[in-house]
Amino acid sequence: MNEVEIFLKKLLKKNSTVVLAISGGPDSVCLFEILKKLAPSYSLKLICAHVNHNVRKESDEEALFVKNMCEQNNIIYEYYKIEDYKNNKFTEEEARKKRYSFFESIVKKYNAKYLMTAHHGNDLEETILMRIVRGSTLKGYAGIPLISKSKEYFLVRPLLYVTKKDILKYLEEEKIAYVVDKSNEEAKYTRNRYRKQLLPFLEKEDQFVHLKFLQFSEELQKYVNYTEKIIKDKLVNIYKSNYLDIDLLSKEDEFLQEKIIEYLIRQKQKDYIFNITKKQLSDIMSLIKIKKNKKLNLSDNFIARRSYNKLYIEKNIKDEDYEYTFENKISILNKYKIEIIEKTEEKSNNIIRLKKDEISWPLKIRNIRKGDRIKVKNLKGTKKIKDIFIDEKIDPQKRGSYPIVVDSQNNIIWLPGIKKSIFDKEIYEKYDIILKYMEEEYE
Repeated sequence: MNEVEIFLKKLLKKNSTVVLAISGGPDSVCLFEILKKLAPSYSLKLICAHVNHNVRKESDEEALFVKNMCEQNNIIYEYYKIEDYKNNKFTEEEARKKRYSFFESIVKKYNAKYLMTAHHGNDLEETILMRIVRGSTLKGYAGIPLISKSKEYFLVRPLLYVTKKDILKYLEEEKIAYVVDKSNEEAKYTRNRYRKQLLPFLEKEDQFVHLKFLQFSEELQKYVNYTEKIIKDKLVNIYKSNYLDIDLLSKEDEFLQEKIIEYLIRQKQKDYIFNITKKQLSDIMSLIKIKKNKKLNLSDNFIARRSYNKLYIEKNIKDEDYEYTFENKISILNKYKIEIIEKTEEKSNNIIRLKKDEISWPLKIRNIRKGDRIKVKNLKGTKKIKDIFIDEKIDPQKRGSYPIVVDSQNNIIWLPGIKKSIFDKEIYEKYDIILKYMEEEYE
């Protein structure tokens, strides 16, 4: 374990707080012992965070093992039991999201500088090989980083310098107890097949092959870090109000376009279990090149959506019909606001002046209905609301929820911010009510 201790001694600062993600298995117990030994020299505050995934009968016993180990060593123990999963079905993706959400809450609670996990060198080998076989991005091929930096803390994996054999040998020599998760031996899991069949072959070729994988990972990570620095600079101009400007994006090299989209998707992954395939990324690139509005379905109910020169990657939210009776002021969907004002010289489509006795009261605010038409001011006949949305290039995602002002007879009085009806009065004409419209987008 010399390599691990040397690495930690270079990394750790005195009086730091370290959160250790601990399962009770050999890997995390090994890291626990190393940190426990270093703690006095560096005046470390060590917190152990344990997640009970609640899918095996041994889970409660493992939680108790970790709790007792912490109490015996006078170390803070934080515990979280996952009580339910989406659709009552365990998935690795959801478990990981809940697990890291808990870890981050503990980091925040104790204002910790480091979060450490017990991933080891064989884990790195398996991850890289699996991603090469499945296909991934440059960042994906880099596997598990030795250190990942967030705004508040460092996520560190010190055991990447050693193998599982090294860990078990260390625990045996030190006579340290740990628990065993038998599911790690089941061949039905892809990772276990790599572990049992591929890794022994590689170790025969070179007993230090895990360090070659670590070197490979760190080299790729340098390329990723450099690329992301360029991407962040580009996004200042290209990414606006939750969308990518396609005209500006298209001016970049195609490689950089892909990396910008990948980076944006990774930001979305922080709050959702959202993975994207190479095929989906290719489809998004095709979406950039076409000249029409279109929507692509992605993973986890996400969509990629082109609206004119804008590209959105977002949750697919279905519009629901609404209808509100208007009094003096109203806010719709935390996006749109309509209110009565006393006076204004403004003449834009954000203002409408009405004569009460020409309209059937009360006014109502609702979204679009099939067949909606408006008698547009200064135009003959009527025009479909649907066609107006298209002509005015209103974002297709907004059309279903956009507010429409109607009277009690369902006559469309106003399409706020877009078109006024024949009921609108000029400043010099007689009117007795003024309505003002504002958009209040909450991203």
